[in-house]
Amino acid sequence: MESATETVAIEREILIEARPETVWEFLVDPDKAVRWMGQFAELEPRPGGIYRIGVIPGHVARGAFVELDPPHRLVFTWGWEEGEDGPASVLPGMSTVEIELTPDGNGTRLHFTHRDLPGAESAESHGRGWDHYMSRLVTAAAGGDPGVDSWLEGTTTEQGASA
Repeated sequence: MESATETVAIEREILIEARPETVWEFLVDPDKAVRWMGQFAELEPRPGGIYRIGVIPGHVARGAFVELDPPHRLVFTWGWEEGEDGPASVLPGMSTVEIELTPDGNGTRLHFTHRDLPGAESAESHGRGWDHYMSRLVTAAAGGDPGVDSWLEGTTTEQGASA
């Protein structure tokens, strides 16, 4: 049985065929952010600024920007408004996302960590969500069109509210 203080982290590393400056814009510019994740984005990319994305209908992620070192490192808090993530809820400010961008040839190596998740179930759910959206980011930042997000259309059974 997990204790209330035990937390879990997920990590991912992806390669994107775009320079770090380009990838950075897809992380902090609301118009570019919704090309790969969400229905809407309210982003104020400064320490203490709002991070809010309507990921899928009825599920809004909210947090605050903590650290910005363009175009190398981005840290923001993450959680779901009104506990929308069910019993293993991650409330706003409860978890932290860290993204590091490193030049790799003509592209960028993105190292992603989402920490302070309340347990294995939450980590698994968030991992599925981030995997879905990271693949869309790879396409969008490289100048492609990731197409309509199947999770917004409700056309997939793999949909998870925990991006």
